[in-house]
Amino acid sequence: MLSFEKIVPLLLAAVLQTGLTACGDAVQPQTVPPQGPAQLEEAREPEETAEAASGSYVTPGTEFDRGFLLDNILHSQQEGDIHYHIYVPDSYDGSEPYAVFFTLPGYEGLSFQGVGANLQEAFGFEALGYDDRMIVVAPQLNDWGETSARQTIVLVDYILDHYTIDRDRVYAEGYSGGGETMSLVMGMRPDLFTAYLHCSSQWDGAYEPVVESRTPVYLVVGEGDEYYGAGPTRDAYDQLHAAYEQEGLSEEEIDALLVLDIKDADYFREGGASSQHGGGNLFARDPEIMGWLFSQG
Repeated sequence: MLSFEKIVPLLLAAVLQTGLTACGDAVQPQTVPPQGPAQLEEAREPEETAEAASGSYVTPGTEFDRGFLLDNILHSQQEGDIHYHIYVPDSYDGSEPYAVFFTLPGYEGLSFQGVGANLQEAFGFEALGYDDRMIVVAPQLNDWGETSARQTIVLVDYILDHYTIDRDRVYAEGYSGGGETMSLVMGMRPDLFTAYLHCSSQWDGAYEPVVESRTPVYLVVGEGDEYYGAGPTRDAYDQLHAAYEQEGLSEEEIDALLVLDIKDADYFREGGASSQHGGGNLFARDPEIMGWLFSQG
């Protein structure tokens, strides 16, 4: 029986008809016909698989949106059902390691707000311009608290175990509420990631594990962010910076691990954003910010 990670490239080759346009209008999801590939029908019977018997398996989705297979469900015995969308390049066949990028959305991209609502954010699409050998995973969780943080960790572990991944190129980004979730994840398992981009948010997780793991973090926010303000981001930077100083790192060494980027009002105005918090999507299209993330590792 074909595993889920092996059938996704086949499905993409068979049904992908849309381009990977990050800036254009959203493309309507494509639905796999009722008489779809036999591999899909086979994969949709997880109760017969060894993984199902062990308590962890995936039910794949049946629709595509701009290259993402929508609403796959990882059934975790410990953390329940975890919904996510995934983009796997046509070139992926498991024979060589690929990078992977996890993108967690703000409030309007949560699971109860509709399948694929999180794909209105540009991060997952813009990431593809930095590496054509990269899998992109877009979890669509239910909140921005500890439950979603634990579910994110379970999902990351599953992807790393079931795809051929370059463990030196595992990237994550969290925007707004997704940043709150990812900061909790970083406070629990920063060792999973090569680098983390924290956008327009606040840090709710622990700092010490990040310092111990030496995982690079880029913190970016508008100086007049209407929801959080810049204060929580500055505080997170100060906390991490002070912890690195206590570890005896030089300023140059700290700068290689920690970046604080406070954007002024002109940045958002020139980018055409009507607000600084909603304008966090501009960060996805900023080559300095995204280029930093994908240059790590």
